[in-house]
Amino acid sequence: MPDAITVQPTTHPSGTRLSSGSLDSLPATIGRPAYDRAAVTPGIVHIGLGAFCRAHLATYTDDVLAAGDTQWGIVGVDPLSPAIRDALKPQDCLYTLLVREEGRDSLRVVGSFLDALVTADQLDEVLALMAAPATRIVTLTVTEKGYCQDAATGALDEAHPLIRADLDAPEAPRSVPGLLAEAIRRRRAAGVPPFTVLVCDNLAQNGIKVRGIVVRYAELRDPDLAAYIAAQVSFPCTMVDRITPATQDADRATVEAALGCRDAWPVVSEPFKQWVIEDRFPLGRPAWEKAGAILVEDVHPFELMKLRCLNGAHSLLAYLSVIAGIETIADAMADPQLPAVVRRLWAEDLIPTLPPVPGTDIPAYTAALEARFRNPGIRHRTIQISSDGSQKLPPRLLEPARELFAAGKAPAVIPLAVAAWMRFLLEVDEKGTAYAVADPMAAALTGIARANRQDAAALAAALFAVEDIFAPELVAEPAFRAAVVERLDSLMTVGVAATLSALLGTP
Repeated sequence: MPDAITVQPTTHPSGTRLSSGSLDSLPATIGRPAYDRAAVTPGIVHIGLGAFCRAHLATYTDDVLAAGDTQWGIVGVDPLSPAIRDALKPQDCLYTLLVREEGRDSLRVVGSFLDALVTADQLDEVLALMAAPATRIVTLTVTEKGYCQDAATGALDEAHPLIRADLDAPEAPRSVPGLLAEAIRRRRAAGVPPFTVLVCDNLAQNGIKVRGIVVRYAELRDPDLAAYIAAQVSFPCTMVDRITPATQDADRATVEAALGCRDAWPVVSEPFKQWVIEDRFPLGRPAWEKAGAILVEDVHPFELMKLRCLNGAHSLLAYLSVIAGIETIADAMADPQLPAVVRRLWAEDLIPTLPPVPGTDIPAYTAALEARFRNPGIRHRTIQISSDGSQKLPPRLLEPARELFAAGKAPAVIPLAVAAWMRFLLEVDEKGTAYAVADPMAAALTGIARANRQDAAALAAALFAVEDIFAPELVAEPAFRAAVVERLDSLMTVGVAATLSALLGTP
């Protein structure tokens, strides 16, 4: 990546679009693919074309391609919407990564994506590509909800509408488990060894969890296929880390000014990135370690540290911030009280639940996280982080709470995070501004909130009864229930600032 630059507006012909043909005309300060893209062949199919994979997986792979191993091009597949495909295809699937720090930007055009497809209107093409012998790895970033899991147990939600539809028509799958199972079935029928499934989402033990989901789906479809997947398909666990906010129009304008041409969907990220991968790839893999990835035997300590310390803190900040009317994580870290609450969450509730992490000083890791959260160049919107709380709270915060109680200790800050999520479900902040709750269970959860909006105890009791989120043994803890109700009542009656003052013992 080039040195950081200060972006200056560049004159360019109106309507020029980023593409292979425009690469040579880019300013010298802009990084670009250091290899012949025409010589690259696809070896990876990636499902989920959001910003994160294009700031993370794609950049590691771009570096591998630049080092001369050209058999690992990526074809992206979006299971939801054609929007990103339709933005990238006219650009030959090139796009810009805008890395932001305070007062400094650096830009790089990434070339590792060779094509983009959408399952809604290209399913046969997608399945044929996944079944092709050249495809040796299928990577995924579809968020927690994309795996059709039961949030409380992590198992397949067998009543999920997409799963029921796929079991009725398994050769035309619409779900991620159905898509993986059908592609593996086709490879087996053709005598092609199965690809490696590499999950890059924030799930604890993500490979193990998705393996269980896919095997269970296959059992419901064809027990023989399930036995084959269980015995033959590798699902390494991974830990991924790079803060990647949603792209805004202002980011597009910054990129256009720097490049001298238009990029319909650039990606923004922080400078930091980390990737820890269990090294189990029967058909081979890119030399990602040469691009900075860490290959290990067991990723679990790393992923638990990141899932709880980074993602758990993000959830706490997001819910408190949305209801207080704070727009971004950097803004939240400028609040006089929120940073102290996050430090207490780390020190008292989360770090004590973590195993040793090889080569890592965990308090130093959280100190570095705080510095990353404070980066004003990254406008990571709290409403974006607030999505899918029913899926995110259990692994990030509820499981460590259960572990603390099992060890004879009550959590100090996790009840506040849970209460903030419950208050968030009321769909209006302290200033009276409405917002939408994005969650696969949004209709049920906001219905509960509306029915109990005047009574914290009743609201908490109704939400505690949702076993898809709350494990019965956790809500059976009197200290947990009482602490959540106390914090929720405070948030509903006196607001975020006063509630934090009470927690921290500040005037």
